[in-house]
Amino acid sequence: MEILTTQAENGRRLQVTGEVDVSNASKLRDAIDELLNQGVPSIDVDLSQVSYIDSTGIGVLVGAVHRASDAGLSLTASNPQRNVARVLDMLGVSGELGIGA
Repeated sequence: MEILTTQAENGRRLQVTGEVDVSNASKLRDAIDELLNQGVPSIDVDLSQVSYIDSTGIGVLVGAVHRASDAGLSLTASNPQRNVARVLDMLGVSGELGIGA
């Protein structure tokens, strides 16, 4: 998995590429936490290049949304590939992640 952080309109975008699973989800959590700790007002996790995400990766995203909200910040996920979107929908977390909103 690769993570590229870029400037976005009101914050930062994390472009995630590859598979997000138990073996590397902590890398995603660390990247998100670094931005949350900096107080970045808006974080978008772009999933357009993520071909697979397991429950650990989904847990990282959902937990990050809650931590961002608690800090008065915004975190959303965007552009999931069809198979990733299907898993997020089945688990009922798409709305919580701001997908399709």
